[in-house]
Amino acid sequence: MKLILKPSLWLACILLFTAACNRTPKPLDPASAKAVKVQLDVLQDTVASCWAEMIASDDAKLSATSQVLRTLAEQPGTDRVKVQQLTQANNRLKALRYDQQTMRESARIDAYDAAQDSLLRALYPVALPEAGQPNELVRNLTEGIQQTDNEVVGFRVRYDRAAKHFNDYLQLHQPELQELGGKYAKLQPLPLFTIQL
Repeated sequence: MKLILKPSLWLACILLFTAACNRTPKPLDPASAKAVKVQLDVLQDTVASCWAEMIASDDAKLSATSQVLRTLAEQPGTDRVKVQQLTQANNRLKALRYDQQTMRESARIDAYDAAQDSLLRALYPVALPEAGQPNELVRNLTEGIQQTDNEVVGFRVRYDRAAKHFNDYLQLHQPELQELGGKYAKLQPLPLFTIQL
């Protein structure tokens, strides 16, 4: 049995279908708790991305330093005791490194920076002696380490900028965050690398 629809019924179905497809979503009230949640999630993602980029750069520097030290240990004429001491110092660095919470203690950042600077100051003369490094891999890796080390301040500035936006938004929208409850009501401002006076 075939179902035949009248032309007027077809027209009504087409109009309903078209209207359903062309509906635009209701705009989000920027002052609503839901809008605050969306914006806060974006800000948190930005902070996390800046942090991950900075840590990945630092991890790459530590890894390149390890590779330089391994290569130097295999070269004839290298001071093996010195290389072994530098390797041990490099291996301890990750345990000294701060995270987003422990960096609240600026002494922790200072201790990590001092340990890494001390290691690199001792590494450069061994890896790039005045007479010239005969091993191209060591020379290239060491120059890469120097370049990465020079980028630390830039990474910290970008992280601080993102964290400051997050902190400002958090402070501005406390009532909405309390309304959201759960993890949003418990959010705390993030520490920054720059000291706030």
